[in-house]
Amino acid sequence: MKFAKKVLIFIFLLGLLLVPIAKADTLQDIQNKIQEYTQKLTQLGEQSTTLQNQIAQFDAQIYLTTLKIQETEERIKLLGGRIDQLEVSLTALSNAFSQRAVETYKMARVGDPVILLISAPNLGEAVSRFHYLEKIQEADRDLLQKLQVAQNNYKVERTDQETLQATLTQQKADLNTQKAAKANLLTITKNDEARYQALLAQALAEQSAIEGALAAGVKVGPVKAGDVIGLIGNSGYPWCSTGKHLHFEIRKDGNWTDPVAYLQNKTVFNGQDGSGNVAIGSGNWPWPISDSIEITQFYGKTPYSWKYSYSGGIHTGLDMISSSSDLIRAPADGTLFKSAQSCGSSTINIVYIDHGGGLISLYLHVQ
Repeated sequence: MKFAKKVLIFIFLLGLLLVPIAKADTLQDIQNKIQEYTQKLTQLGEQSTTLQNQIAQFDAQIYLTTLKIQETEERIKLLGGRIDQLEVSLTALSNAFSQRAVETYKMARVGDPVILLISAPNLGEAVSRFHYLEKIQEADRDLLQKLQVAQNNYKVERTDQETLQATLTQQKADLNTQKAAKANLLTITKNDEARYQALLAQALAEQSAIEGALAAGVKVGPVKAGDVIGLIGNSGYPWCSTGKHLHFEIRKDGNWTDPVAYLQNKTVFNGQDGSGNVAIGSGNWPWPISDSIEITQFYGKTPYSWKYSYSGGIHTGLDMISSSSDLIRAPADGTLFKSAQSCGSSTINIVYIDHGGGLISLYLHVQ
């Protein structure tokens, strides 16, 4: 009977552990603020494009990301406590089940109906012993089921913990990018609205040049992967380029796409923030330029992408340079086009490859 009581106690404790832990007030407060600042960012984005509005957006975004970091840290803390409890429960349940498995096996050996009839003082006592053994075995099966549930929950929550840690790392990286973008904005514009508007106009001019090239590009002919299609240059300077580099862009069905999804995995130097080498790329295309490669600006939100108001502040390609060669090679088969477009007071040279199926790769600032 003592064993049965212990089993019930363990099952009761495990049941408590399986009940979701209530969110702390702190976490709820953070989530309320996240909702508030998400709405504020939306409102700021709907207002006129001015330098002061852009600064206000950065301030709101930085605070919002800080809140998200706090939220993730709180969730990790709560999940960590829950995992600790599950570890204790798993240990206790495992020990209890191991002990009971031995005891139940012994009882089952003497639980043979013939032995019970012989050893019991009367038939009623034999029946009672037999039913008691059945109850014990039923409790063992229930305990095993609870143990399996606890083990599954533990695995799930350990995976959740790893996911949250990865999210936290990305959020901290985003925060650093946002702070760098605001600092870059203030440094370049020097709080001058006219200078800010001029930078937006330059970025828009480059976008117009790309659209013009796609509409009126001159067909050169078919190219194969590895064919030389141009040289890294600085065409478009000073209006639409600040230095010699290749802007490599991918469009799928007319939409901007992160080029790293097409490029082979490669270790390149992160020149955007000077943090060192980083491995990027998840596709099968060879890179269009030779090693060693430095990425001066990545796709997406970057310290400089606030200029691209037409894309919602997204840098639409990869800016890169090579320390070994200026040759630009086709990363895949297709049809090559070229175009020279006005870009403010400058002329920018653009080549692009139509790979078919709505896939186009563009190469800007070529010589």
